[in-house]
Amino acid sequence: MTAMRSALVLTGWLALVALAALTGIATPPGDWYAGLTKPPLTPPDLAFPIAWSTLYLLMALAAWRVTLAVPPAARWQTLWPFLAQLVANALWSILFFGLHWMGLALLDLLLLWGLIALTIRRFARVSPAAAWLLVPYLAWVSFAAYLNAATWWLNG
Repeated sequence: MTAMRSALVLTGWLALVALAALTGIATPPGDWYAGLTKPPLTPPDLAFPIAWSTLYLLMALAAWRVTLAVPPAARWQTLWPFLAQLVANALWSILFFGLHWMGLALLDLLLLWGLIALTIRRFARVSPAAAWLLVPYLAWVSFAAYLNAATWWLNG
């Protein structure tokens, strides 16, 4: 694969991941979230954009590595869980911050967690490095599930 094609593939993944991230920008936490009782261990607000920017970059890099490593005939089978988790990821901000549906947002996080785990498993077969790039994402979503559940509990 040429360097130009590799750069185009990376750019495509960065754009697709950024598209998923736009739902977080379009549905900011706002006053509703500020007024909620938060569980212990809730990070300061500044931590979220830093964490998510890093995680989105790692996601794009992982998908890029896999796209370069997997034969074209096997790409869909390998990459569909990654694409599905991007949809679930984008949906969470809408459910939680946009619609204030904390319970449904938690269910979305559980689905997201499963899709990330499946993605890691699929990616590990092709590129162990790509799979490892997604481990911090799985850890963060695990933590986010705690925060979502506890916030829902605390605010009834």
